Amino acid sequence: MEKPHDVERRLNDLEIKASFTEDLLDQLNMTIYRQQQQIDSLVLQVTQLRQQSPDGGSGGPRNLRDELPPHY
Repeated sequence: MEKPHDVERRLNDLEIKASFTEDLLDQLNMTIYRQQQQIDSLVLQVTQLRQQSPDGGSGGPRNLRDELPPHY
């Protein structure tokens, strides 16, 4: 049979672990939130770059001869 002191100590240990777990979960959620913001920003930048490209970002087949420097 457990003594009341042992039960109290175990309960206290569990409360401490739960607190650390909550803090870690909050940190992970914030990390995911910031990463999603970065992903959204990068997607927007890629979209804007595609719109700025001469071919309109179609991504279709290109003629590589058109890209050769003039001395070739």
